[in-house]
Order: sequence, then structure tokens, then C-alpha cells
Amino acid sequence: MKTVTCTNAQFEVVEQPTPTPAKGQLLINVLRCGICGSDLHARHHCDELADMIADSGYHAFMRSNQPVVLGHEFCGEVIDYGPRTRKAPRIDTPVVALPLLRRGNEVHGIGLTTMAPGAYAEQLLIEQSLTFPVPNGLSPEAAALTEPMAVGWHAVRRGEVGKGDVAIVIGCGPIGLAVICMLKAHGVRTVIASDFSPGRRALATACGADIVVDPAQGSPYPSGHGHLKSILDAFDLAVGTVEKLQRLRLPWWHLWRAAEAAGAATPKHPVIFECVGVPGIIDDIIGSAPLFSRIVVVGVCMGADRIRPAMAINKEIDLRFVLGYTPLEFRDTLHMLADGKVDVAPLITGRVGLSGVEAAFDALADPETHAKILIDPNSTAATPQPVS
Repeated sequence: MKTVTCTNAQFEVVEQPTPTPAKGQLLINVLRCGICGSDLHARHHCDELADMIADSGYHAFMRSNQPVVLGHEFCGEVIDYGPRTRKAPRIDTPVVALPLLRRGNEVHGIGLTTMAPGAYAEQLLIEQSLTFPVPNGLSPEAAALTEPMAVGWHAVRRGEVGKGDVAIVIGCGPIGLAVICMLKAHGVRTVIASDFSPGRRALATACGADIVVDPAQGSPYPSGHGHLKSILDAFDLAVGTVEKLQRLRLPWWHLWRAAEAAGAATPKHPVIFECVGVPGIIDDIIGSAPLFSRIVVVGVCMGADRIRPAMAINKEIDLRFVLGYTPLEFRDTLHMLADGKVDVAPLITGRVGLSGVEAAFDALADPETHAKILIDPNSTAATPQPVS
């Protein structure tokens, strides 16, 4: 079979043996595979990533001198089963799967290690237990986006965003757009998106953002909405609340406790999704955000970064980090796509064959041109082509 390997940041189309599924595994023909931002990072920063991940106990992450087949956003058709493996889904069934693969006693991330080659290939091994048939005739293009959209759904759930909360998305690349789609699918009424790129701001609007901001021209943190901007505002609110409660001639502390129990004692605050992943962004958001904001870090910053803890303390910022998704979130995301609750069509901007992977990576460097490029192993396109 044909695959695309990445070695020392260079891509090459090579012939490799068709993999043989082990017990509990399926072999699929790859129909589509998305190029993820983490693939772009891994191409040039995998050694740095591998060193960092090794500190957390995983030592099989790809290294630059290894020929690795990338690709973890995929849709394919079942063509074979491992021994003593349940024959489901049936042959030729279109499927998606969580990008995890068992090798002995270990589980590895598909497309990020030599232990689990990815979907920049004609065929791919997946785990039968993590495989989901594609429902409702969902197209392979849309189904392949289950994985990145599941990242967005996990981020929204981690943010605990209420429908009446203001959600602010900083950065409208593919993951920021996924977060916007999932916020609107969740019923959040006010979604503000911010990006310097006119093209990405247009995509944010297409994905449902209610307000789109060019940060060079204005702030994504609007006045109003009951958000507190300064410590003096918080002091004034605390003192003023006690004064009002005392006028009722009741023990104010009992009333305050009742308000806390009802969830009415915490000032309104936005939930902010950091989807840029470059040094300085987290600290910039902390410095600009209203008091009590919840910041959900979705963007992957390569290397070290710095924040001012005292600023976050003074604002009582809630800082959360997210990684991936659960199997249930992945399954639910697939069905949201198939049921028409989420439209990913605006994100898909190009298609290439295996020979066009390097050209696709180059094209993705321009935010005005592309958001998500899909690889079609059956295509001969050497440069990104429009998706009809």
C-alpha cells in the first residue's frame, strides 16, 4: 500500500506492506484524512514534544529521525478483521474510530508514533472496540472531522458554558472554529470570535459566531453583560451587596449563604477559549479578561510560556487545560454531525492526494486560503483542490 512518511520534516510517498490486524482490530481503506494542527506542529517540533511527553511517562512519541505516518482524523471502510474478532461493522461499512491502537500491553496514539501508523495511507489499523459506523449517510469528508470536532465538544464541556453565558473564542483556526460550532450546537446564545485574519473571521461567522472582532481594531471583551472589569468594581459590589442586604433588617450572612446555594452569589463572567497556542496569549487573556473569567486553554503552545500569577490571582481567574475527548464525547460528536446539529462544511476548504501532502502543509500556512484540507488516498491531486 502507499503511505506518506515524515522523516526529518520531509514527506515521501512510499510503498509499505499492508498491515495485518491483530485480535480485536480492523483493517480499513482510508477514504479521507484531515490534516490537523498537531500534525503541523509534529512535523517540525516532534523532538521537543517527545521530550516533554516523556516527562509524563510516555516514551514512544515520534522522533524526527523516524519515518512516521501521520494522520489521526479519518474516515474509512472496513475491509478485514483480526483473528477472533467480532465481524462488526460489516465489510464495506463506512466507519470512524478513536485514534488509539493496542500494541501488546500498551495503547498508542495513531499517527503520532511508529507504533501506530496513521491515516496518511491507503489502509489503516483501528481498534474494533473504538469503531463507530457512520450513520445517516454522512459524507466521508464530514465524518473525518469527527475527531477535531470532538476536541471542540470536550472543550465546551470542560468550560461548563451555560446557554446564557458569554463565550469568547480567541483564535479562529480549525480548533477555534470547532469550538464555535459546538458552542452554538450547545445552545450558547452569545458567541464572540476574535482573529486577525479576515478569512478566518468570515469562517467564524459561517460557523455561527454572533459577534466577530478584529483584535487590531477592537476588544473581544465587550462592556456590559454584567462583567466586572476592575478590582474596584469587585470591592464596590461586595460592599454594596452587604449594604443592600442590611436594609432588609435580616442577618445578611444567611441571605448570602442562600444566594450561594442557589448559584446566584458569583458575579457574571465570560468563558474564554484560547485557541491560538503561541507564547504570550494566555497571559494576554488573563490581563484583558473581566474578573472571575474562566479560561479554557485549547491551543497547543510549543515550548515554554510565562504568565503573571499575581494578575490571575487578583482577578480570581479560573484556568483550565484540555486534551482530547472521551469515547462518549467522540460518539456523541459523530451523531451531532450525522443529525445535522453541526455543519462542518465551512471548515473544509481543500482536498489532495497522498502526493500532495507537502503542498497541503505549505498551503495551510496561509490563514486566508485554507482551514481544513482533507487527504483522499484515491486522488491524484498534487495541490489542494476545491471541495465540491
